[in-house]
Amino acid sequence: MEHRLKINTNEYLPLRDVVFNTLRQAILKGELESGERLIEIQLADRLGVSRTPIREAIRKLELEGLVLMIPRKGAEVAKISEKSLRDVLEVRRSLEELAIELACQRMSNADIKNLEAAQEAFTRAVQTSDAMTIAKTDEHYHDIIYNGTENSRLVQILNNLREQMYRYRLEYIKDADKHQILVLEHDRILKAVKAHHVTEAKTAIREHIDNQEITVSKSIKEQQ
Repeated sequence: MEHRLKINTNEYLPLRDVVFNTLRQAILKGELESGERLIEIQLADRLGVSRTPIREAIRKLELEGLVLMIPRKGAEVAKISEKSLRDVLEVRRSLEELAIELACQRMSNADIKNLEAAQEAFTRAVQTSDAMTIAKTDEHYHDIIYNGTENSRLVQILNNLREQMYRYRLEYIKDADKHQILVLEHDRILKAVKAHHVTEAKTAIREHIDNQEITVSKSIKEQQ
C-alpha cells in the first residue's frame, strides 16, 4: 500500500502536524493496517521528511490509542479490540446522555433548524454510500448537539473523545445494512430534541450508541 501513503503539503500547518494528520488518516482509512509495523526510516522515505516529525507523530498516535509500542519490536498500528471499544463507548454513553439532556433544555430554534439541516445532509450522504462522507456528516450532526449544550468544557471533552471514536464510527458506517437504521436513529433524536423531551432523547441516544457497540463488536469477532 505504499503508493497510497502521500503527504498533504497544502495544509497551512507545521510539518510535524502535517505528518501526524497524514499518518492518522492513513490508519483510520485502513491504508496502514492493524498490526502493521511503523518503521521510522521507511515512513520518512515514503513521505519525504526527516525521522523527527515521524517520531513525534508516532508518539501522539500512541496517546490516541492508534499506535502501540511493543518492547524490542517498536511501533505498530493498534488493532481494534472489543475491550477498547467498550471502554470508549462506556464513557461516550454517559457524556452523550448528559449532552442530550442539556441540549434539550438549551438549544434555540436556530440550533434546531441547524440540526434539521445537518440531518438532511446526513441523509444525502448515506445515499452516496461513501463512508468518509457519511462519517463527516454524522460528526457534524452530533457537533450541533454538543454546541447546543452551551457547556464549553463538555464540548471539549467530547471532541477529545471523538478522536478515539473515529475508527469505531468508520467501522460501523462501513456496514451498509445499518445506514437506514442510522437515519431513523438520528430522526428520533431530532424529534425528541425539538419537543424538549429529555427522557425520550436520552433513550434514543443510548440506543444509538448501543447499536453501534453491537455492530462493531460483531465485526471485530468476524475479523479475529
